[in-house]
Amino acid sequence: MAMDVVDYEIFGNEMQYVEVELDPGEAAIGEAGAMMMMQDGIQMDTIFGDGSAQQGGLFGKLLGAGKRLVTGESLFTTIFHNEGRSKARVAFAALYPGKIIPVDLSTIGGTLICQKDSFLCAARGVSLGIAFNRKLGVGLFGGEGFIMQKLDGDGLAFVHAGGTLAVKDLAPGETLRVDTGCVVAFQPSVDFDIQYVGKLKSALFGGEGLFFATLRGPGRVWLQSLPLSRLANRIVMAAPAAGGSRRDEGSLLGGLGGLLDGDND
Repeated sequence: MAMDVVDYEIFGNEMQYVEVELDPGEAAIGEAGAMMMMQDGIQMDTIFGDGSAQQGGLFGKLLGAGKRLVTGESLFTTIFHNEGRSKARVAFAALYPGKIIPVDLSTIGGTLICQKDSFLCAARGVSLGIAFNRKLGVGLFGGEGFIMQKLDGDGLAFVHAGGTLAVKDLAPGETLRVDTGCVVAFQPSVDFDIQYVGKLKSALFGGEGLFFATLRGPGRVWLQSLPLSRLANRIVMAAPAAGGSRRDEGSLLGGLGGLLDGDND
């Protein structure tokens, strides 16, 4: 399928959204629930599978749907196509604080490996697949890094990084050790593995977990300072309903507020 060449503009700082401009006949695919707004002339269709094999018959659609099911995503993808006579825009919003990363696949060899919950949207023609890491360490202990998404094509794709974005270009043989959840995306030339932290005291009391990811160059990697899983865990731990403490509300006004809203039993 031919790639659509689209223009775009990213808005915001901590909570960003991207507006993709479509010429008449052009289309973009978006993750379910990511659409924010669209102008008149844009038509929205929900399709079965990943949107890359709509001309491939039933088998192609089932294959695309199977890929998404394995990665834990919805069986359906939403496609937005411009049926009007002039340019029109559709916007996709990030689901939590962070940065939207535009990646031109044609400039990095045509393939990007990314975390399965980081994909936001792409130009029509970008294929969404899965990337299994065959190494035993990743399979047993990789968690978020075991089953990842693979974006193929030569068009624009947009992925989301939580918190602050870090981009590292690794030289051949250069190694970077990272928390597994902080890996957003990397080029296929980067070797990805999971290693044990090595020291029992660090594993038990360090607070960083038993394993970390190792990324070995050459290639570019994109990292995030705030993975969604870490953010969700902190919210659950701090929630009073889950036994969390109101650590930041220890002042007189905080205690009074708790009495007024019924939280201090």
